[in-house]
Amino acid sequence: MKYVIFDFDGTLVDSKLAILEAWNTIAEKYRFKKVDESEIDEIKKLTMNERSKRFDFPLYKLPIVMPLFYQTYKKSLEEVELFKGIKDLFEQLNVNGYNIAIISSNAKENIEAFLKRQQINNVSEILCSSRVFGKDKIIQRFLKNHQLKSTDVIYVGDEDRDIVACKKVGIKIIWVEWGYDAFEVVKNSKPDYTVSEPKEILNIIK
Repeated sequence: MKYVIFDFDGTLVDSKLAILEAWNTIAEKYRFKKVDESEIDEIKKLTMNERSKRFDFPLYKLPIVMPLFYQTYKKSLEEVELFKGIKDLFEQLNVNGYNIAIISSNAKENIEAFLKRQQINNVSEILCSSRVFGKDKIIQRFLKNHQLKSTDVIYVGDEDRDIVACKKVGIKIIWVEWGYDAFEVVKNSKPDYTVSEPKEILNIIK
């Protein structure tokens, strides 16, 4: 194992308040339904299609809305926090010789600004795409650019779309239960590993 690739929102960071504020700002502009903080736990149990119906948001508008969404998100970066144990996990991964990368649908400038504020400098690469369902293409490009085999990397993510992307590329995925999709949403996609706290990730990799 050479690289451990992480998703960002919901995996490394608890950004639900920033996401909530960004969504509600856009919802007001485009006349979608807003989300109340009390609904978050319930929403985690819904698939992407179910969420789009609930909030009157057609999925075909994602490419139009996402760039604006992450621009708005940037204004709430101060409310984004690392999940407990992530910083220690990064340090342990480095000590044990693993490279760390981030592949996310968030904006690269948001992730870089957050890592700088947290004084995290052991992430070797950040790759981003505004295509919410395009992570498999980014992972393939990452493998090709670094001349890596599928067995050289493992992905850590929290959403069903992360699992689907990894299955397409043929790499293993660790699903984290503290993220934005509940187990009911991801179970049919069959993640290779599931963890309930960050320290379990290193044990799986080793």
